[in-house]
Amino acid sequence: MRQALTPLAAVLALVASTAAAAPTPAAPSPVVVELFTSQGCNSCPPADAYLGELTKRAGVLALAFHVDYWNYIGWNDPFAKPWATGRQRAYQETMHQRYVYTPQMVVNGAAEGVGSEPGKIDPLIAAAATKPPAGPSVALHWLKDGALAVDVGDGASPQGQPATLWLVGYDKPHVTAVLRGENGGHSLTDYNAVRSYRRLGAWAGWSMEVVVPAEEAKALSDGGVAVLLQDQGTGPILSAATIAQPGS
Repeated sequence: MRQALTPLAAVLALVASTAAAAPTPAAPSPVVVELFTSQGCNSCPPADAYLGELTKRAGVLALAFHVDYWNYIGWNDPFAKPWATGRQRAYQETMHQRYVYTPQMVVNGAAEGVGSEPGKIDPLIAAAATKPPAGPSVALHWLKDGALAVDVGDGASPQGQPATLWLVGYDKPHVTAVLRGENGGHSLTDYNAVRSYRRLGAWAGWSMEVVVPAEEAKALSDGGVAVLLQDQGTGPILSAATIAQPGS
């Protein structure tokens, strides 16, 4: 015969059950630092090295977008992508800049500076870190079948249009022997080079989950995966999260 729970025991059982079912809290949103760089640009290696330092800094998500407009000078950057150039040109418009340049660093989609000048970028990172979260929680976790689950919390609806959810795959460090161009004869180390980048969805204020199929998720990069929730496509970054590729 099954024994009935006392009122107190029933309450404790309910609390225990609820706690066990609660999802793992999302980590605090990092400050996102994007470096627009190229292996064909001789002023970029110091910025690449600085980005390498930022990859080890707690609370910072450092990403290297390699642009393709330097390829004409004699060296085709193996990490360069047209969409990296497109993202930088979109920032040019939203930040009302006269031109694009390398090495450029963009901090949380809201401030920018020369990427080889830590004395100017570090204060931007510190200022961004002190601001309260502008968007909902974003959490990433791997499913048993190798798929990637992206969970976005609810919050105030963005003004004008839904915010964009970007899926970004970035590599572990790679060393490239550059044979031609401005850096010809040198070996360059690239950190967190972005190898894949696409729009994952839109967020209009309510909680949502998006699942990236296992086959696609595995091919995103050999290092890690990030999701950026960004206002106006390439406006301020509201929230971000990152996760390492299994086995990386």
